[in-house]
Amino acid sequence: MTGTRIIESFDKELNRLRATLSEMAGLAETQLAQAVHALVTRDNDLAEQIIANDEKIDQLEFKAEKLAIEIIARRSPFADDLRELVASLKITNSLERIGDYAKSIAKRTRIMTEESPIRQVSVLPEMANFAQQMILDVMDAYINRDSAKAIDVWARDTRIDSLYNSLFRELLTYMLEKPQLITVCTHLLFIAKNIERIGDQATNIAEVTYYVIEGRHMSDDRPKLDETASARPLLNDQSGNSQ
Repeated sequence: MTGTRIIESFDKELNRLRATLSEMAGLAETQLAQAVHALVTRDNDLAEQIIANDEKIDQLEFKAEKLAIEIIARRSPFADDLRELVASLKITNSLERIGDYAKSIAKRTRIMTEESPIRQVSVLPEMANFAQQMILDVMDAYINRDSAKAIDVWARDTRIDSLYNSLFRELLTYMLEKPQLITVCTHLLFIAKNIERIGDQATNIAEVTYYVIEGRHMSDDRPKLDETASARPLLNDQSGNSQ
């Protein structure tokens, strides 16, 4: 009977950890959606709210890490359970990074609202929608132990890369034609890069999820379609914000 109680207690602790990760992912996904909405609608107040809300993600990261470490220290888990606990630490880190990227978008939105609007902003909601769905689906794969869904999310990153590459080329051409728009286009490129990196974080979670479920790493390297590396020296971050 004592052994049964220990197992039940351990399961409750794991479920609390999973619930904290889900809450963190939900907030990160909401932050991304609102950041892009603030950009498109030029809503400075919403941008400020997003920046302030980033602290909530940081607090959840601390809570999840504390839970995982306490479980490891108390239970001395082996095999599958230990693998999940270590993976949870990696997942919290990826979710925290997603929150940071959303905050960075909000910071640049404050600058963008002072500039004349340009039509290329309309591409970003499509990129963000893909990234949001990847976050939702990969956390569903993690919670429900669905390795096939994790692989599906992992493969979808190429779509965001394609959108980013297309926007990158378009904005470079636009800057050459209209040098007075270099500043606003540069901010827009960094915003797009933040969304592309959110997609990368979602695929990182997919890889970790697959490892938790299957006990082995994915066999192939993740396909990347970022063709912009050679052009990056042309871009200077003129805002003082982190990417």
